[in-house]
Amino acid sequence: MGDSGYTMAAYGEVTVLVGADRGAYPYANSLLVRGAAETLVVDPSLSLVEGAPPADLVLVSHAHEDHIAGLGSYDVPVHVHGGDLDALRSRGAMIAALGLPPDAAAELDATFRDSFQVRGRADARAFEDGTVFDLGGRTVTVVHLPGHTAGHCGFLIEPDGFLFVADIDLTSFGPYYGDAGSSLADFEASMRRCRDIDARWYGTSHQKGVIEGAAEFRRRLDAFAAVVDKREAALLAFLGEPRTVEEIAAHRLVYRPHVEGPHVRPVERRTAVQHLERLREAGLVERVEEGRFRAR
Repeated sequence: MGDSGYTMAAYGEVTVLVGADRGAYPYANSLLVRGAAETLVVDPSLSLVEGAPPADLVLVSHAHEDHIAGLGSYDVPVHVHGGDLDALRSRGAMIAALGLPPDAAAELDATFRDSFQVRGRADARAFEDGTVFDLGGRTVTVVHLPGHTAGHCGFLIEPDGFLFVADIDLTSFGPYYGDAGSSLADFEASMRRCRDIDARWYGTSHQKGVIEGAAEFRRRLDAFAAVVDKREAALLAFLGEPRTVEEIAAHRLVYRPHVEGPHVRPVERRTAVQHLERLREAGLVERVEEGRFRAR
């Protein structure tokens, strides 16, 4: 770890700014992409609060605190997908998108302000799927990958063949679709889209770093996606007798029992509801009485 808080690893002309602790939360991995005309940074993380490399513009994969903590280091144009634009422009909108109870939201507001230096970027601009940023001999193309958030995106950098997949991060925790604006169906579609993109390198935001080769990336992506199936199997087993959504949330599909915090119950509840809806549509779960569900 250098004085600047990150280490640098080159993949072609793409430089990964590896955050502290291999980018584990609250840190994250950022990118520095240089062209003949311009340079951009992707996801200025907490490790870029000091010693941030200069850039002409900033791209944000999605409006979560760990991906924008270093944004104050840049007085340059900032771009994010339209689905996350309000959240990037306003800390209040970012917190609202998490769907927490009022007391927890107030506490988190102080954390975002003080620990992550989130101020909101009222000047942020929107991009859309397929937008191309031409840096001069090097392009960065937006790949919309919703589900984690509505505007979550990856970036394909050519001619290097580097696909940044952000929080489709391949960790053992598995896909996260527990915010108010998250979507399990969209997350699964986004993983399928990533699987179909051939690249030389695949960069993640957190501990798994950069994976070389499409075959290895797809193997790891399949294991990451399989966590969704494991959650569903656990839910079906729990529904051997009628349960309410609150009972499912307390049982937990996402977090381990030792994890505490005001975010846990809302995330577990939203996750449970999404799985219940899908299992009911598939005919695997039925509502046996008002508010209670059982596996068929």
